[in-house]
Amino acid sequence: MRHVMFAIGVWLGLTASGLSALEIEERKRYPGTSDAILRILSTADLAAFEPIILRFQTERPDIAIDYVVASSADVFAAIKDGEDFDLVISSAMDLQFQLANDGLAKPYISDATSALPTWARWRDLVFAFTSEPAVTVISTARFAGLRLPTTRQELIAVLRENPERFAGAIGTYDVRVSGLGYLFATQEARSSDAFWRLSEVMGRLNPQLYCCSGQMIDDVSQGRLAIAYNVLGSYAAQRLEAPEAQGMQILELEDYANVMLRTALIASTSDAEAAAGAFLDVLLREGLREDRGQWVLPPLRSQADDDALSFGPIRLGPALMVYLDPLNRRAFVESWESAMEQQN
Repeated sequence: MRHVMFAIGVWLGLTASGLSALEIEERKRYPGTSDAILRILSTADLAAFEPIILRFQTERPDIAIDYVVASSADVFAAIKDGEDFDLVISSAMDLQFQLANDGLAKPYISDATSALPTWARWRDLVFAFTSEPAVTVISTARFAGLRLPTTRQELIAVLRENPERFAGAIGTYDVRVSGLGYLFATQEARSSDAFWRLSEVMGRLNPQLYCCSGQMIDDVSQGRLAIAYNVLGSYAAQRLEAPEAQGMQILELEDYANVMLRTALIASTSDAEAAAGAFLDVLLREGLREDRGQWVLPPLRSQADDDALSFGPIRLGPALMVYLDPLNRRAFVESWESAMEQQN
């Protein structure tokens, strides 16, 4: 049974209804000492993001925060439809770029934005504050007795040679509903033939499809999956610190890694620009820290300057829109469906 966690009505206007529906995954309000309120729409889990909210409120206790978590596709659709948010944070940097390109972001300039490297901002509209690799998390029990693969070619060989062990136990994104999954898949496909070969092998093993990294990692920890492919490295590192993570590990694939830039923008409809800018400054200063520190989301330079990664970071710029073109997206999804949804 396919494991699709959320049904999303619209992404980029490609479904029949044409209407977005914001499906809230988490929401928390942090009161302030005045009537000022900052509304944040984000893909970042509350557990991962709360420390920065609390840090901001130590500097600006007057500003209340309404923090809403949704999938990247829902975040995109909500802002396209003009829903009432001030700051938009997403792991799907291509969709963020699309919003800015469509005139749905307000420009912002400060000392913090000016301190960003040029590859981490675009036209004072979109700002990166983390660089996060896609990683593969495995169940050590499911790989017992097997030599751990170090490249995707070796992973393909292990899956082909042990179908009974991995059938129904491989998790990856459903690119039709996951904005981040679509970004990772398209960037990988354009740079390596291994993506399609691996997709075809997975497709013969009844893969389980997800919207989000967190649920995939949970299912590895609970024994339902042997592999979670292309999950966010920051989430994986956080989960591996928990006591129940003893049976999990990150599979070190040495051939390449996609590195995503998590980005923020100020919505064009915002009536709290000053508060949004103040929060953005705190966020960017945290992104420019020299070492990883205590925050689970890594700084910009933790991956971007790593010469060992032959991919990434994925660059902010018009090239991100290539696969957002409706015809290109349709062709890619059809090829992906052919690979991943094979009849057994």
